Amino acid sequence: MATIGERSGNVNRDISQAMVALFKESTGRGPTRVRTYVENGLVVTVLYDTMTKAERTLMDDHQEDVVRDLRRIFQGTFRKSAIEIVERLTGQKVLAFLSDHAVDPDYAIEAFVLEPEPGAEPV
Repeated sequence: MATIGERSGNVNRDISQAMVALFKESTGRGPTRVRTYVENGLVVTVLYDTMTKAERTLMDDHQEDVVRDLRRIFQGTFRKSAIEIVERLTGQKVLAFLSDHAVDPDYAIEAFVLEPEPGAEPV
């Protein structure tokens, strides 16, 4: 069986595509750019330009805190799905999931700590 490192190019792409679909399903639109990194028991997906039109309207009205609060609610609702995606595509259990969103510039980050592969050092 191939390790994550041996198949990481496909895993990176597949996680990126699945996270775009999850954002689109959860918020009504997906990001315009996404990149996933899989390395040493960590999976990090960085998404750019994720805000909806409604969130942008709130930003134009200087309601950054409202947008951040909305994003935290979204993060809670798709937490289980995000973990399931990463576990399915990496074949490893997710020990921890962290999610945050910067509103200006518009970046989201989804980070996952994986259970170590046999013989590997924990993060």
